[in-house]
Amino acid sequence: MRRGEFINQIDRRWTLFLDRDGVLNDRIMDGYVTRWEEWHWLPGVLEAMAVFSKLFGRIVVVTNQRGIARGLYSESDLGEIHARMKADVAAAGGRIDAVYFCPHDRDAGCACRKPAPGMLLLASQEDRSIDLNHALMVGDSISDMEAAKAAKIPAVFIGKKMHRDLPHNVVTALPDLATFARLLQQD
Repeated sequence: MRRGEFINQIDRRWTLFLDRDGVLNDRIMDGYVTRWEEWHWLPGVLEAMAVFSKLFGRIVVVTNQRGIARGLYSESDLGEIHARMKADVAAAGGRIDAVYFCPHDRDAGCACRKPAPGMLLLASQEDRSIDLNHALMVGDSISDMEAAKAAKIPAVFIGKKMHRDLPHNVVTALPDLATFARLLQQD
């Protein structure tokens, strides 16, 4: 699918899947956001979320959170962070309809940890308004792109460092989420 064809197809039937760390907020290299005070929105993200809320029927965050398995924070701590994240987005005129997270470590062999597509598939099973034929994944890692590929949905790679080995389902690579929102507004 070429970029122009893809962008012209997006309407309220579409679901936007978003990775969290490195896409919405600053990624803590070799660390984790363990409490809200460590959360820092990336520039333009809140404005982008307001744009996406007008264009997409569903917006779902899917995030690996292995810090839970490592005992660095609890599911309750994560729930508090996500509640504050959703409140900030709503205050800026946007929305996040659901958040799915994988609490497992890398070697757990679960079906939910990206690059496995488990969170994407579970979201589509739990919410019948999500049609994976009208879905898109935005992420900043190869594992995000691979999860989308496994779920058979297109992906947008976000990041300043471009990878040469992006899977074929990646329709475009952009420096940040705000740039993606501006691109969608051009149509």
